[in-house]
Amino acid sequence: MPQTKDLFGFINVFKPQGITSHDVVSRLRKVLKIKQIGHTGTLDPLAEGVLPVAIGRAARLIEYLDEGKAYVASLQFGKVSDTYDTEGNVTDFSDKKVTREEITNALTKFQGEIEQIPPAYSAVHYNGKRLYELAREGIVPDDIPKRKVFIEKIELVEFDEQNQSAKIEVECSKGTYIRSIVHDLGQELRCGAVMTGLLRTKSGKFNIDNAIKLDDITNIQTAQNCLLNPVDILPFNSYKLTEFELEKVKHGQGVVTQDFGENELVCLVYCDNLAAVAQKSGNKLLVRKVFN
Repeated sequence: MPQTKDLFGFINVFKPQGITSHDVVSRLRKVLKIKQIGHTGTLDPLAEGVLPVAIGRAARLIEYLDEGKAYVASLQFGKVSDTYDTEGNVTDFSDKKVTREEITNALTKFQGEIEQIPPAYSAVHYNGKRLYELAREGIVPDDIPKRKVFIEKIELVEFDEQNQSAKIEVECSKGTYIRSIVHDLGQELRCGAVMTGLLRTKSGKFNIDNAIKLDDITNIQTAQNCLLNPVDILPFNSYKLTEFELEKVKHGQGVVTQDFGENELVCLVYCDNLAAVAQKSGNKLLVRKVFN
């Protein structure tokens, strides 16, 4: 029977609607009786889908994970919201009817590198406070800094012209606000738009096809069964250690090799398990983090 101290890896959790990403972590901490758990890429309560969760010492690897994301967003034209989604105050904006062609043409303007203004109801810091804290006090700054994000792909996948509802698929960089894209699309079409649902289908190497329902993780054994090996998840090449090299790495000593590029991050692996993350410098792999 696995012990809590043996848990080291990632779980591809399917976050349901109605709870926060922090709620997911809190529930897993209670089930697994371990505090060292972290998640990547916060999902709002309205959103569902892929939420990578690092278990045990794997929490120290979160900074190394791939950052690309993919979503399917549902939206309603003709309305706007102060939160850009149906969690806020939704009001009618326009009775204009848009066409599939108009939507498709407008979406091309969101392709590639774009600038976004984060929603007023977001966790972005502004003068020492979160924007959502200010918004709850009725304060919406008019100088929220723009941020550059990259949209790899954005396309219309469903459209109900009669009901003026649609779904768009988006592949984007870390930090992209899909709610803002929906809002800005509505402004571009001069009809308004509000996000009614959001499904994250991908986060780095984590895909919705093998995501685990939160309710299915009931004990340490079920967690162990769905743990993903960090070696398979980290976006680095691997170097297989000999037993002699492993002992050196345990003490923070580097490994001599001519392989890999200068400053490249590398997984140091022994028996298919991650022993350390190292970085190439000269003719050595210098240890950055050890997982003995």
